[in-house]
Amino acid sequence: MSGRSRSRQSSAIRISDEQITDLVHKLQQLLPEIRNRHSDKVSAAKVLQETCNYIRSLHREVDDLSERLSELLATSDTAQAAIIRSLLTQ
Repeated sequence: MSGRSRSRQSSAIRISDEQITDLVHKLQQLLPEIRNRHSDKVSAAKVLQETCNYIRSLHREVDDLSERLSELLATSDTAQAAIIRSLLTQ
């Protein structure tokens, strides 16, 4: 990408420091690891790192729950499996 292209692209998506601070604060409120701390002073880097960790954790949890659900559906009788499937598609 040429310097001119980067310049046009970056100027089109500029975010003010205030907006970044606000977004980091919003992320902080979503993170259980940070939200429960009594100190309001957490660096933006720490918030972003914890956000990544939390998303990875959620992915692992979804994978685990999906696996458990698949096992449940495979071992359930067909009537129970049909009820579970119908609940999932609602």
